[in-house]
Amino acid sequence: MKRAGLLAVSTILAACVAAQAQDALKIAVPQRGAWDTGLAELGKRAGIFKKHGLDVEILYTSAGPESITALIAGSVDVATGGGVTASIGTIAKGAPIKIIGAEILGAPDQYWYVPADSPVKKIEDFNGRTISFSLPGSSSNAAALALVAQYKLNTKLISTGSIASTLTQTLTKQVDIGFSAVPFFLDKVESGEIRIVATGEDVAVLKTRTGRVNVSNLNNLQNRRPVLARFHRAYKEAIEYMYSDPRALKDFAEFSGLPEGVVNRVRGLIPKAAMDPDRLVGVEQIVSEALAGKFIAAPLTNEQVAAMVDIPLN
Repeated sequence: MKRAGLLAVSTILAACVAAQAQDALKIAVPQRGAWDTGLAELGKRAGIFKKHGLDVEILYTSAGPESITALIAGSVDVATGGGVTASIGTIAKGAPIKIIGAEILGAPDQYWYVPADSPVKKIEDFNGRTISFSLPGSSSNAAALALVAQYKLNTKLISTGSIASTLTQTLTKQVDIGFSAVPFFLDKVESGEIRIVATGEDVAVLKTRTGRVNVSNLNNLQNRRPVLARFHRAYKEAIEYMYSDPRALKDFAEFSGLPEGVVNRVRGLIPKAAMDPDRLVGVEQIVSEALAGKFIAAPLTNEQVAAMVDIPLN
């Protein structure tokens, strides 16, 4: 009995030590309710980050640039899902941050829509219209610029903030063409309230380069690298969980508030391979877009871009 009691006490003490060993990590996440950027929420609910010794706190923002601003200010430790062109441009201007992983390849989640009664039926009809994006430097901004460039459109791009506020502005005709991301508003598409008129698949250059990235600041990379390495491992484990465990879809339905029919489609619309965090793809193209969008003042070499990336694997 005495030995059993000692073992019980030892177990309790070990649990207390493990709880104390959890490292706090604040994460800024744009567009609450999206599948890919929902990784932090789903991984936290599944206990994956806790398993890797991380006590994750999530701050939701309206777009990637807002998350990066919070990171630079020191309010958060990691900013996920930031537009890659804005991230590179911000680093090129001297901001003390680095890319610690890719967030998504291409723009499989991106789409543009109009109210059901809009005369816009196809991409060519975008001429003379206004197209929305979230904030300057966001992935939706880069996607809109690429769309306009490919189809040589005569349009005006307007920043409309969050996906939710964009819907209001589109339905009230303050902007002609709204932007969104899977799985937002797919229920409204199915009900006929809005119509999808273009997707990221319609823009060739978006398919061959990283669209969004995860970023941390130099202080964390220098002083908390093991913590970020555990975050990276937990992040990859969360991706596996999201694409294999039925519980992930149940948690996502609860988290996003979306109908079951929409939730059940999300894995097929955003392929698992697109969420690989280990590779930054299409560097030359990314730099070209950053230069065209005036996020950088001069061209960058591959070596300069490589110096902006530091994936903490150990």
